[in-house]
Amino acid sequence: MRAMPEASAAAATAPKPTKSAPQKAMEKLGLVRDIDLALHLPLRYEDETRLTPIGALREGEAAQVEGVVVDCQVELRSRRQLLVRLKDDTGTLLLRFLHFYPSQQKQMSAATRLRVRGEARVGFFGREMVHPVVKVVDDDTPLAQSLTPVYPTSAQLPQAYLRKAVASGLARADLRELLPPGVVPRGLPSLKDALHYLHHPPPSASLQALQEHHHPAWDRLKFEELLAQQLSQLQAQRERALLVAPALRARPGGLHEKLLAALPFQLTAAQQRVSEEIAQDLARPQPMHRLLQGDVGSGKTVVAALAAAVAIDAGWQCALMAPTEILAEQHFRKLIGWLQPLGLQVAWITGSVKGKARQKMLDAAASGDAQLVVGTHAVIEDKVKFAKLGLAVIDEQHRFGVAQRLALRNKLKAMDLEPHLLMMSATPIPRTLAMTYFADLDVSTIDELPPGRSPIVTKLFTAAKRDDIVDKIRGAVTDGAQVYWVCPLVEESEAVDLRNATETHAELSAALPGTSVGLLHGRMAPAEKAAVMAQFSGGQMSVLVATTVIEVGVDVPNASLMVIEHAERFGLAQLHQLRGRVGRGAKASVCVLIYTPPLSETGKARLKAMAETTDGFEIARRDLDIRGPGEFMGSRQSGAELLRFADLQEDAPLLVAARQLAPRLLDEHPEAARRQVSRWLGTKAEFLKA
Repeated sequence: MRAMPEASAAAATAPKPTKSAPQKAMEKLGLVRDIDLALHLPLRYEDETRLTPIGALREGEAAQVEGVVVDCQVELRSRRQLLVRLKDDTGTLLLRFLHFYPSQQKQMSAATRLRVRGEARVGFFGREMVHPVVKVVDDDTPLAQSLTPVYPTSAQLPQAYLRKAVASGLARADLRELLPPGVVPRGLPSLKDALHYLHHPPPSASLQALQEHHHPAWDRLKFEELLAQQLSQLQAQRERALLVAPALRARPGGLHEKLLAALPFQLTAAQQRVSEEIAQDLARPQPMHRLLQGDVGSGKTVVAALAAAVAIDAGWQCALMAPTEILAEQHFRKLIGWLQPLGLQVAWITGSVKGKARQKMLDAAASGDAQLVVGTHAVIEDKVKFAKLGLAVIDEQHRFGVAQRLALRNKLKAMDLEPHLLMMSATPIPRTLAMTYFADLDVSTIDELPPGRSPIVTKLFTAAKRDDIVDKIRGAVTDGAQVYWVCPLVEESEAVDLRNATETHAELSAALPGTSVGLLHGRMAPAEKAAVMAQFSGGQMSVLVATTVIEVGVDVPNASLMVIEHAERFGLAQLHQLRGRVGRGAKASVCVLIYTPPLSETGKARLKAMAETTDGFEIARRDLDIRGPGEFMGSRQSGAELLRFADLQEDAPLLVAARQLAPRLLDEHPEAARRQVSRWLGTKAEFLKA
């Protein structure tokens, strides 16, 4: 064995340099490359380009003044404070510091010239600023020549450090034009000019236009970002078109037709239409990549069952994955009821299935004996093998991370094939959002509900009316109805969630003697949850107190009253999902939203939407208006928020221009297209392949 040279041996054993807290914070914010820093744009700006005379300060306005310290002392009033008096030719200003260091007192000693910026107010001793930003200056210290940027940051990353890092990154970043001449919409500046303007706007710049993202410099960035996103989607779509999937065709008189004949109801026209769209996709040798969306209760499960029947009829297996055991078990029961009488074997794989029972299911999936495998995240574990996975169905697909969807696709890698992928969602995606986030997806929409669904009336009550609502529950139970009472989820504390639900369960049990009141929450063992749901589904339990574990998929037609406590804490899509647990039978149904005033503007908008419409597509449109696209989709959905600057509602013309340009750029300038995606999305582009 050769001896290692001394220099390299020392290098190998030398400890790696430790990173400072600001460096770690920068990495956490994704500020790694020069281009990342150049694209880290200000939240707002401060005007340090001008001075306001102390005598001209107006209460409540932020301003910058300059003067000489005439007095600096620590006073012990109600608390220890540093009081500094600053004077210019027009008046005197008191600077008040409630938290300070001895070095600050020394810095602001008498006769020192200071430039301070803060919000002016009128106190007991005249004009004052509390905790202003202070800079020691000379008589001839120049003013800033551009507005001062204030960047999104974290506690470990001081603004001064970040400003310096961004300025360095902006100077070093390669901001050459990547796009061929004539393709950028008219009137927009170059990328370099746009970024320099946004980081260092001149004093004459309109702060309102900058902060509302209406300036042409902003439009250039939005266009570039939308183009990168559309290019990435189109590239993913083209790459997928080159992949090979098994061509799955239903046989005449086969399983698909037998299932249709055995169903105890007629499909709606919308269900028939989307089933045909899916069947046509499955028959092609390219992998299907389709989103099936439909409102709560529109009948997506039976469409998935018919798709599974096509795959199984063609000699392949199907996997159906749901985000919770309750939802997975509901699908399991429905599918067994429809498919087992036709001679199919269905396997059940979740985290709660252990030991011999689990091994039996794993063996059935691996051998191909189980033509359909239903489960939770457990379905994508490495130990779960399939003999021939032809179709993967993911329900409530926005609840799964991108890596999990990729893992399910990889189950067929050994055969150099891709499974067909059907994703289902009861959160309808507005068209502009689908154009952007799902540009490479085919979308099927079930836009009608099955007949026999009762309308749901939504009523709003303040928390003060809680006793009246309990009286209504008493009446509903007497009439033979079943009731959900949903407690809010407090993300910071699972213990608080549990206490809320447990206390509510105790209160309702005491207020409704002789009534069976159940409790369901996330910390219960899967077997306990299943037992409680079985009692409620079977009608032995009249009232179910639950956290949001019942948000999706729970189907109890006799439940006709839902109470959602602290409704202001829930998102709009979540409220709509919860409301969809009632109105599933023939009884007229009511959803009661209890809220605690005062409400924020967002809270008011959510509850108003719930009271005014039960249409899931209108709810989704309003939710997009309230939350914006990034939060609407969530990082788990898109892998990482893919749009930072563009607003899909306001910037629709830029989106259309980007969509039209993307194919041309990819065909005629492939290298420019690749660099555009790399510049704007970096590794995020990988997420689009899921």
